Amino acid sequence: MSLFVPKIYVKDIYSIDYKKLINDGYKLIIFDLDNTIGNIKEKICDKKTTNFLNNLNKDIKIIVASNSRKKRVEEFCQKIECDKYHFSLKPTSKILLKIKSKYNIDYDKIVIVGDQLLTDMFLGNRKGLLTILVDQKDVKDLKITQFNRKIENIIKKKYKLKKGEYYR
Repeated sequence: MSLFVPKIYVKDIYSIDYKKLINDGYKLIIFDLDNTIGNIKEKICDKKTTNFLNNLNKDIKIIVASNSRKKRVEEFCQKIECDKYHFSLKPTSKILLKIKSKYNIDYDKIVIVGDQLLTDMFLGNRKGLLTILVDQKDVKDLKITQFNRKIENIIKKKYKLKKGEYYR
């Protein structure tokens, strides 16, 4: 299977079976920001998602890691009680090296949740993380992401990944 294909594909962050992840021994979840936990136009994380992530963080360590600039990540995540990483350079492994060093957690105990095959899934699969793809929250994307989506559509077609057809 391709390094771009997720191990799990679900509708959104609320559709993930977190109890199963915890029972399976996962220790940390990395969430992408743009079009995963929020759309690119949202300045601050909505109350529902903030409460959800803060409650989840009581049961399993969560991190928000984004390729966005510092101001974007700090503003959006200001009420989310977790570590946040900006300009994480996904799909390079820079962010994973920081996380592994800080938390002393092996890659096979980390989950990455994101909306992009070329950044989130590729990074996670290369390093042995559990990869979970979610549908993008909004059709609007940053310019670089629009380019990536064209490549992703080719990959999705090849591996028969279709929006609305989820698997575990």
